[in-house]
Amino acid sequence: MKKLRILFLLLLVSELSAQTYPVILPEKKRAEVIDDILEDRMTNLLPKLMRKEGIDMWIIISREYNEDPVMKTMLPSVWLSARRRTIFVFFDNGQAVERLAIARYDVGNLLKGEWDLNTYPDQWDALVKTIAQKKPKKIGLDFSKNYGHADGLTYTEHGELMKKLPEAEKAKVVSAENLAVGWLETRTEKEVVLYEMLGKISHSIIDEAFSEKVIQPGVTTTDDVVWWLRQKVTDLGLETWFHPTVDVQRFDPENFDHLRTFSKKPDKQVIIPGDLLHCDFGISYLRLNTDHQQLAYVLKPDEKEIPAYLTGAMKEGNRLQEILTENFKTGMSGNQILANALAQSKKENINGTIYTHPIGLHGHAAGPTIGMWDNQGKTIGPGDYPLLPNTAYSIELNAATRIEEWKKTIRIMLEENGYFDGQSFRYIDGRQKAILKIPR
Repeated sequence: MKKLRILFLLLLVSELSAQTYPVILPEKKRAEVIDDILEDRMTNLLPKLMRKEGIDMWIIISREYNEDPVMKTMLPSVWLSARRRTIFVFFDNGQAVERLAIARYDVGNLLKGEWDLNTYPDQWDALVKTIAQKKPKKIGLDFSKNYGHADGLTYTEHGELMKKLPEAEKAKVVSAENLAVGWLETRTEKEVVLYEMLGKISHSIIDEAFSEKVIQPGVTTTDDVVWWLRQKVTDLGLETWFHPTVDVQRFDPENFDHLRTFSKKPDKQVIIPGDLLHCDFGISYLRLNTDHQQLAYVLKPDEKEIPAYLTGAMKEGNRLQEILTENFKTGMSGNQILANALAQSKKENINGTIYTHPIGLHGHAAGPTIGMWDNQGKTIGPGDYPLLPNTAYSIELNAATRIEEWKKTIRIMLEENGYFDGQSFRYIDGRQKAILKIPR
């Protein structure tokens, strides 16, 4: 009987420590998915974007290990970097977009190699020959004042190209900024389906990190949880695009400070009962990225539930999310959305700070900037960019609430990923509405 009890307890502990995660594909299957999505994007999305911007030739140039951010998203799954100098040429002939590489070989099944080394020993001459044959009206190059994502053409490559281009062709050169941003920000139907899985994986990891499976109050530090998150991501065969953070708000003299959360917070704090924990965490998987901030509370020995003053503060944070996304309207700029949301939150007596950004092929992705943590006014350039359909966003913000029991103001810092279809906004895998309890 005693042995049976021990066995039962071992099984129970094993069950409690297990965490079920959504399916994570093996590498070969991931490659198949990535290439399928890329083919779909190039066949169905790229022609629409080029015609919308009136650019009939888009040239993207990179050298190995110094890839244009756009080119990096266009490489086949088995190309982990550009090779020597890699040149992509997309030409809209009116019927379809031709996909060419000024290279001595094809780029996977995506772009056809167009460089005959015997005829044109110089790669630039081969490019100029292709331009002359296609006779484009506008040549888009990746240079941009507003977006690093769209500014991938280096000084050297730009200079080399301009030296070779005839004057008539130079006059056709324009910035491909909006075309590059459109390529990066637009999510296809296939990607949206995948994003649901990424959201579930991210939420599952946070759920386990903020539980008694990981945290022993009085022993575990915030830094321990940070490195648990990093290790879990590695163990699952995934990557993270930034180092996670875990921080604490509690009944102490320390007030919230944005700069402190980024660079001046203590390296580690021992987590104790009564702490309000906050994490900032995201993963990279199948060339998409997530970005989440969630909250947990460590129950005191005499507590069964989270204190009402914290659940009330959480409701204000959730309401601020709703105010922001209710103002999502196609064609409205990020600056306009921010101003409208802040005005509404002020009417509802919510002390909010909004710093929302697009998400997708990059974590801090291209598209409309909707506020910055250190600027709640207009963001010139990215803030003027319009909200467009079929785009994804990291709804990042905080609501400041005075907690009399703690004699201080705390911030309910939230971040969840969602999708805008042009008519309405929805969260990818939902959003946090209740503070997680430790222990459950």
